[in-house]
Amino acid sequence: MPDYAKPDYKSTLNLPDTPFPMRGDLAKREPGWVKAWQEKKRYEAIRKAAAGRPKFILHDGPPYANGDIHIGHAVNKILKDIIVKSKTLSGFDAPYVPGWDCHGLPIELQVEKTHGKNIDAATFRELCRAYAAEQIERQKADFIRLGVLGDWENPYRTMDFSFEAEQLRVLGQIQQAGYLYQGAKPVHWCVDCGSALAEAEVEYEDKTSPAIDVGFTVADPADLARRFDLAAVDQPVQLVIWTTTPWTLPANQAVSLHPEFQYALVRTSKGLLILAESLREAALARYGLSEAAEVVAHTTGQALEGVLLWHPFQERQVPVIVGDHVTADAGTGAVHTAPGHGLDDYVVGSRYGLKVDNPVGDDGRFYASVPLVGGMSIWQANPLIVETLQANGSLLAHEKLLHSYPHCWRHKTPIIFRATRQWFIGMESGERGAESGKRKTLREQAMAAVDATQFFPHWGRARLEAMIRNRPDWCVSRQRNWGVPMPFFTHKETGELHPRTPELLEIVAQRVEQQGIEAWFALDPAELLGDDAAHYDKTGHTLDVWFDSGVTHACVLKRRPELAHPADLYLEGSDQHRGWFQSSLLTGCATDGRAPYDALLTHGFVVDGKGHKMSKSKGNVVAPQKVMDQYGADILRLWVATTDYSGELSISDEILKRVVESYRRIRNTLKFLLANLSDFDPKAHALPIEDWLEIDRYALALARQLQGELQAHYDAYEFHFIVQKLQSFCSEDLGGFYLDILKDRLYTSGADSRARRAAQNALYHLTHALVRWMAPILSFTGEEVWEQLAAPSPTLPRPAGAGANAGPTPVDDSVFLHTWHALPEQAGEEALLERWTRIRAVRAMVSKELETLRVAGGIGSSLQAEVTLHASPDTYALLAPLGDDLRFVLITSQARVVPANADRVEVAPSTSQKCDRCWHYRADVDAHPEHPGLCGRCVSNLHGTGEVRKHA
Repeated sequence: MPDYAKPDYKSTLNLPDTPFPMRGDLAKREPGWVKAWQEKKRYEAIRKAAAGRPKFILHDGPPYANGDIHIGHAVNKILKDIIVKSKTLSGFDAPYVPGWDCHGLPIELQVEKTHGKNIDAATFRELCRAYAAEQIERQKADFIRLGVLGDWENPYRTMDFSFEAEQLRVLGQIQQAGYLYQGAKPVHWCVDCGSALAEAEVEYEDKTSPAIDVGFTVADPADLARRFDLAAVDQPVQLVIWTTTPWTLPANQAVSLHPEFQYALVRTSKGLLILAESLREAALARYGLSEAAEVVAHTTGQALEGVLLWHPFQERQVPVIVGDHVTADAGTGAVHTAPGHGLDDYVVGSRYGLKVDNPVGDDGRFYASVPLVGGMSIWQANPLIVETLQANGSLLAHEKLLHSYPHCWRHKTPIIFRATRQWFIGMESGERGAESGKRKTLREQAMAAVDATQFFPHWGRARLEAMIRNRPDWCVSRQRNWGVPMPFFTHKETGELHPRTPELLEIVAQRVEQQGIEAWFALDPAELLGDDAAHYDKTGHTLDVWFDSGVTHACVLKRRPELAHPADLYLEGSDQHRGWFQSSLLTGCATDGRAPYDALLTHGFVVDGKGHKMSKSKGNVVAPQKVMDQYGADILRLWVATTDYSGELSISDEILKRVVESYRRIRNTLKFLLANLSDFDPKAHALPIEDWLEIDRYALALARQLQGELQAHYDAYEFHFIVQKLQSFCSEDLGGFYLDILKDRLYTSGADSRARRAAQNALYHLTHALVRWMAPILSFTGEEVWEQLAAPSPTLPRPAGAGANAGPTPVDDSVFLHTWHALPEQAGEEALLERWTRIRAVRAMVSKELETLRVAGGIGSSLQAEVTLHASPDTYALLAPLGDDLRFVLITSQARVVPANADRVEVAPSTSQKCDRCWHYRADVDAHPEHPGLCGRCVSNLHGTGEVRKHA
C-alpha cells in the first residue's frame, strides 16, 4: 500500500489533555485566587478543618505601621506562611494572627510633616491613630497578595483599646513583682527625638571627636607624697585623664583608677604627671615629653583612692575613686567620671555616693546656670572647653579621633548619655525563691530561659546570651505624645508611688479599655485621688514601643482563644535579638518566669546580587510589589524558599530569572501529571498495588522516601533543602527517568489496560503527594493543581446527586484543608529502591554511549538504536529478569543482555522499520497487512488482548 494511503494513527494514542496551562501567567492570575480565598473564607475553612488537632503557634512579630512593605517584610511573612501551612499539612491546628506595632516617634514625625507641630495633644493622637490605621490597610493588602493566609479580618494592633489596657496590666504585674524602679540614670538620649532611646534604637557609626588629655591638679601634694612613699613632692602634680567627650567635663564628679594597675609619678618639663605605667611611654610621646622624663615613684591605683583633685576649670574638688571598668587599652589609665553621662560612671559613682549631675537639657543645650558653657549646645561647647583647658595649662594633648559612636537609628545623628528621671526594669531586680531563699534576678531568669530555648540557626543562642549577659537595665519610659502612658501617680516630695497604685492602675486600665489611651491623658487626678491629688504628680511618661511589642505574649497569646501560651515559635530578622526577641523574653520572665516562646528562628537581611546592602541612593532596591507584578508572588515565594535564610538573602533580576526557570521545570512536571490523569477516576480505576508494574512501585517507594525527608526538612525549617529535592525529584527522578520511560506505556497501551491504569495509579499518588509538598511554598500553584485534581473530569460522568443542591462542589476544596498524602503501603521497598538504583546506573551508562552515537550522526533519537549489554554476573542477574521490558527502561527499540566477565555496552543503529504509531523500530512492522505501518505490539494494543508488561 502506498505511503499516502496509510491511516493516521494519532487518534488511537492516549494523548494527554489538561486545562492546566504551560504558562503560569502568575502575575495576572494570582489576584483571582486571592479574591477567591477571601470570598470562600479559606482561612476560616482551614480553622474549621483543623479544629481539635494539636496546636502549633507561630506568633507574629508586629511590623511597624509606617510605609509600604519592603523586600525584608516579604521574606519575613513568606517564611512564616510556609511554616504555618506546612504545620497544617503535618496535622496541626496552626492559626496565624498577624499584628502591627502602632505607637512611637516615626508615626509622630509623619503626622507632623502632614499637619504641622502646633496641634493640641488629643487631636495629635487621633491623627496618629488614623495614620497608623491607614498604613496597616496598605501593608495588609500587600501581605495578602503574597499569598499569606491568616486572620486578616481580626489582626491584633498595639493601638487597640483592649491591647493598650492589657499592656497597662502587664506593667502593673512587673511593678508589683519588684522589677520596676524610677531613677536618675544615664540613658541613650536623642536630641532630635527629644526622648530616651532603647538599646535596639541605637546603631553605631563612625564619628570624628576631639580626643584630649587633661590634667587634674592634686589638691594636697603632701598627702600624695605619702601615698607614693615619698618624703615630699617639689612640683605641682597632675593626674591625667583622656576623653573624647570634652562637653561632659562640666559634670565631672571624680577620676577613676583601676585598683590593681601600677601608676607612675613622672617628672617632666611640665611638672609631675601621674600615668598608668603600661600607658606611660605612649602618653608621654603624645605630649612630646618623652625626652628628659623621669619616673620618680610607683604605687597602685588602690593606694591613690581618696586623693582630692581640682576640677580643671571649675572651683571645686573631686576625689580619686577606683573601679574595674578602667582599662589599659588606650589613654592614660585614668578615667574622667561623670555619673550623669555614662553608665560605667553611674555604676561606680553609685558605690561612692557621687552626685548624678546632668547639666544638659532635653534639647542638648547646657542649662543657662552652668558656668562657662551655659546656653550652648554640647557640640558648640567642645571647642570652648578645649580652648579654656589650653589657656589654663591643663591641656596636655589634643587631636581628632575617628571612632565608632552611638547614633539614633531614625535620625542618623550622634546621641548622648544623659541622666534623667526615667523608669527602668532592673536586670538585677527579682524576688527571693520560695525554696532556697536565694535571690533570682531578672538577668538570671532570662539566661535560664535562653538556655531552655531552641534556636534556628543554632548561633542565635550565643548572640542572645551575650546581649542578656551584658545589657544594662531597661529604660522603659519615653517622653512621647503618641504612646501608651505609664499611669502612675508619684509623690511630689518623695517621688514614691501612690500606695493605692495597683488599684488605681486597674481603674485606669478599665477606662482605657473603653476609651483608649486618651482616657489617661484626659484624666483629672482628683477623680481618682480626691484630696490626695494635691500631693501627687500625674506622670507624663509613655512606654517604650519595644515594651508595646514585647508584651504581645500577654496581650495576644493569652487573650485570643484560638492561640496558646507560650508560642512554639517566634520568627524575625537577626536584628531582633536586640529587639523583639529580647523585649519579649524580659517581659515574659518578669511576668511568667519563662520566655514566651519555645523556639526562635532568625533570618538574615536581603542584599543585592553583588552582596551590597540595599538603598535608594544606590538604586539597587528590589520592591516586592514590582516582583509580584512582573513574575507573580509564587516566584517571590520560591526565591525565599530557595535561599538559605540563615545568612544574607541575595536578590536581583538575574537571580529571579533563574528562579523562574526552576518554577517552569516544576510546572512542566505538574502539567504532564495532570494531563495523564485527565481520564482517571481514582474510585473506578484503582488497582491493588500488587497489580502495578515494578517501576511504578519503585516510583511510589521513591515518593515515600522523599516525603519522609521533606517532612523532616519542614520540621527543621530547612526550606532550601526542600526546594533542591523537589527540583531534583521533578527533573531527575520523574522527568529524567520515570516519566520519560512511562510515556510509551501511557500513550500506546490500551486506554483501559492494566499497564496504563497501573501507571495512572502511580501518577495519582505522586501528584497528590507532590502538590502537598510544594503547596506551603508555591501556594497559588498548589491551589491551581488542586482545582484540577478536585474538579470532575470532562471525560468522566458526574457523580450521582451532584446537582445544584448537592452541597459544595469539589473545587471549593483546598490543598490546605488536607494533610500529607497517605501513600499506599507496600512491602520490600528498601530492596526495590536498591534494585532500581542499580538499574538506573546501568541506564546512565547506556545513555552515555547512545549520546556518543547520536553526536556522531549514527542515530537521531534513542529509539533508532539497538543495545547489547555485555553484563558481568551481578549485572546479568539484575537485568535478565526484565526481559523485553529492558528496552522500555532504556528507551531503545531493542535491548539484549548477554553474559560476560565485565560490563560493556554495545550500541548500533536499528535496521528495522519504524512503527507509525509508537515510533519503535521493529522487525514486525507491517507484519499485519490489514494494519499497515504498525508493529505487532501496537496491533495487539489496538485490536487484540494488549501487551503484557511486568516491570516497565
